[in-house]
Amino acid sequence: MQKKLSITTLYISFLCISLYLTGCQSPEPKITSPSPETTPSPEASQISIKIPQKPLTLPPNNPEKIASTQVQTYINRLANQGFSQQNQGIWVQSNDTLLANHQGTIPLPAASITKVATTLVALITFNPNHQFITLISTTGKIENGVLNGDLVIQGGEDPLFVWEEAIAIGNLLNKIGIQRVTGNLIITGKFYMNFESNPQTAGNFLKQGVNSQIWPGEALTQYQTLAPGTPKPQVIIDGVIEVSPTAPENLKLLIRHYSFPLAELVKKMNQYSNNLMADMLAEAVGGYQVVATKAAEFTGVPKDKIQLINGSGLGEENRISPRAATGMFLAINNYLQQYNMSVADVFVIVGKDKGILEDRKQLPNFAVVKSGTLDYVSALAGALPTKEKGIVWFTILNKGASVTQLRNQQEIFLRDLLNKWGAVDSSPPELTANPDRKTKKSRSEIIK
Repeated sequence: MQKKLSITTLYISFLCISLYLTGCQSPEPKITSPSPETTPSPEASQISIKIPQKPLTLPPNNPEKIASTQVQTYINRLANQGFSQQNQGIWVQSNDTLLANHQGTIPLPAASITKVATTLVALITFNPNHQFITLISTTGKIENGVLNGDLVIQGGEDPLFVWEEAIAIGNLLNKIGIQRVTGNLIITGKFYMNFESNPQTAGNFLKQGVNSQIWPGEALTQYQTLAPGTPKPQVIIDGVIEVSPTAPENLKLLIRHYSFPLAELVKKMNQYSNNLMADMLAEAVGGYQVVATKAAEFTGVPKDKIQLINGSGLGEENRISPRAATGMFLAINNYLQQYNMSVADVFVIVGKDKGILEDRKQLPNFAVVKSGTLDYVSALAGALPTKEKGIVWFTILNKGASVTQLRNQQEIFLRDLLNKWGAVDSSPPELTANPDRKTKKSRSEIIK
């Protein structure tokens, strides 16, 4: 887990918005509070979600002896360093063989492995191509560069609306012919900015973002990452930030902003283990209770194997069994295959992707993983490509006084498995990200 400030700094610096300007010749639409829209693939309407009648993982009995011996060696090493065996959980399986199980069916503190549940439920609730929509409208008329009225923002739960988005919106407002707004900035719906869910705070960020004359240092820093020649917007808003439960009547829609597709959103969320994004996505699907219930349904495990208090993993009360965590990875992979994607499209590929795992140099290259860390918890789960066993799916949940020692032992354990089964030289096709995913960006369009 990362602290909020470091997440924001890391994450915002990583982003670069792609802006598209298009016209719309259709009649002026009636504006209501926006609901998330999707841009599904052509076959999306034919995709159905099947609730498994039994767990996607294998039965917990009779694991393979060789791997079980290695697991016992790993557990003994932890015990020799003072870590209780009862606080450790491991599940390892290939597609057809249970390779190891140590307390694999017992819910244990999962830290950011909780985000695997949030990822699964968000993907299936919407779809990988889903885009959250923010609407920018007005209650007045534009005359000589002045909007005589209010500027209205209808939030659509976009969890990755940041400085770059605000700069792009400001430039579009300038393009429309707006340099000043005489009225208020009205925020309605679920509008987030810079990972702030408080609408007053998010609205204040937006008011700053569209007016380069009042940019804070962080906005200027992010502007400098944009393409050379990107204009600096100047939209002066005379009024205050007004938060309203409903949008005003008789709105004129000016701009429609589409978020990154959901697959890219969760990829970025998992790369940097962004707690705020995870909780926003959990809220978007109905809350952490819904995440827990549906994750268990989609994985085929009993509900008590996934116990959550939020969608991010902050707090040891978030407990998941290693078997259930592995099952969630399998469920995500199975679902994404229908979109020519895999878990590699939504989780970190070791040795290829940037993020919080860059410092863990001893993790096996080409593994696709999610890590989790709290003060006394270290977790690691995902897919390990091997020569002999193919894709090995694993979850390791550790608890103890030294997270550093636990991480080191996890890496030694995975290397031991690769010494036994053989390391691959490149990402196998089934763990290779779809290159088309990265071409899909956030975008904004002017509504004429």
